[in-house]
Amino acid sequence: MAKNTGRGHRVGAVKNRSEFKVGKTWFKRDASTGRILNGSPKEHKGVRNEK
Repeated sequence: MAKNTGRGHRVGAVKNRSEFKVGKTWFKRDASTGRILNGSPKEHKGVRNEK
């Protein structure tokens, strides 16, 4: 599991998550169910990008 360091970065990858961009918003998706979890104007830390 990924751990937050408190210094603006994360150690390790977030498993079972991916993200994609629509317009200017990044959406995080649960890889096992395909549900969209949340949106953010910035990329999520430690989450892999979909193509």
